[in-house]
Amino acid sequence: MDRLIEQKKGLKKKHIPYILAGALFLFFTGWMIFGDHSSKMRVDAGSLIISSVESGFFNDYIRLNGQVQPKTTVVLSATEGGWVEHCPVNDGATVKRGDTLLVLRNPDLMKLVADLESRYRELINTNRDAEITLEKERLSIQQQRLAAKIEANRAMRTFEQQDALYADGLTTREEHLRARENHELARTQQQLLEKRLHQDSLYRNVQRAKMEHSMADMRRDLELARTRVRNLNVCATHDGQLCSFAAQIGQNIGAGSTIGNINIVGEYKIQVSIDERYIDRVVPGLAGSFERQGSEFDVFVSTVYPNVRDGLFLADLAFGGETPRNIRVGQTYYINLELGEPVEALLLPRGSFFSGTGGKWVYVLSPDGSKAVRRNIKIGRQNPQFYEVIEGLEPGDRVITSGYDTFGDNESLIL
Repeated sequence: MDRLIEQKKGLKKKHIPYILAGALFLFFTGWMIFGDHSSKMRVDAGSLIISSVESGFFNDYIRLNGQVQPKTTVVLSATEGGWVEHCPVNDGATVKRGDTLLVLRNPDLMKLVADLESRYRELINTNRDAEITLEKERLSIQQQRLAAKIEANRAMRTFEQQDALYADGLTTREEHLRARENHELARTQQQLLEKRLHQDSLYRNVQRAKMEHSMADMRRDLELARTRVRNLNVCATHDGQLCSFAAQIGQNIGAGSTIGNINIVGEYKIQVSIDERYIDRVVPGLAGSFERQGSEFDVFVSTVYPNVRDGLFLADLAFGGETPRNIRVGQTYYINLELGEPVEALLLPRGSFFSGTGGKWVYVLSPDGSKAVRRNIKIGRQNPQFYEVIEGLEPGDRVITSGYDTFGDNESLIL
């Protein structure tokens, strides 16, 4: 007789694989949901620079390397060209206004002056001869005028005598008419000579004016030529220090060529190169300072040059008071240029991390310092010491501020 076999209750061997598979599935699912999947990298904490975020006043300034330059530089040019015959001074010499710096030789110019002097002497002789001729003509006409006047007087007396005799019937009508005609002819001739004398006087005045004008032109040309000869001696135009002066004996210098500069001693400025991102903020009048010889000296922006080259623009700084002792052209001063008033802000010390992240994210340490996690931040202004943190960090946060080049794209660092 068959017997009903009851199935055993409980866990059976065939169920074990399913249970294990389910447990593994649940574990994997939980790990996927709740596990830390960020990429990690182990680093040596001793090789890192760690800085703390703190609240304080942000001083909005930039540090610049400035070079001392003369406030006024006078360019020296050769007015005339020629070969250097003598060079009595050297580059760097202190010169006075009027000191001879170069002596040039120009044979063509010397020949021009000699020709003009010869022509000037010839013109003097020609004008002297012309003046003598004009004077002779004047004397001749004066003599003719005098003779005509005497002749007119004689004719008048004769006519008056004949007129009286004719009235008394003591002379003929013909004699009376002849005397009248002679009188009128003599008077007409005298009047013509008077007009000629007047016209000749005007002519002589015109001729003399022409001669004086030609003489003045010739004197001017000769004086200009002599001035050009004097300009062969190149002289200092101002008191100061000679620089960029490198003329050599026998060198051919063209007219108008620059031969050097004169720096006006005692007046200085500091020229700085500034990153173009500050071009809208740097304006004349901004104050700055620098330390030298244990003292602080004040400067201010006097000139901002508009041109930008290689991402930089130039500005000139003037001294606001005393200048350092033994100041020299070419010295370098480190200027702190104030761009605004200090404001309260969240401060992060500067570091090389900025070049790799652009200030968009940093590695922030955990409270126990065992790891550092990548965090997005926003940085505003910066000065040579701090970055102004706008968001992403809190006071007391510790940040890795050394370079991130070796960290790759890891989101967290195990210290």
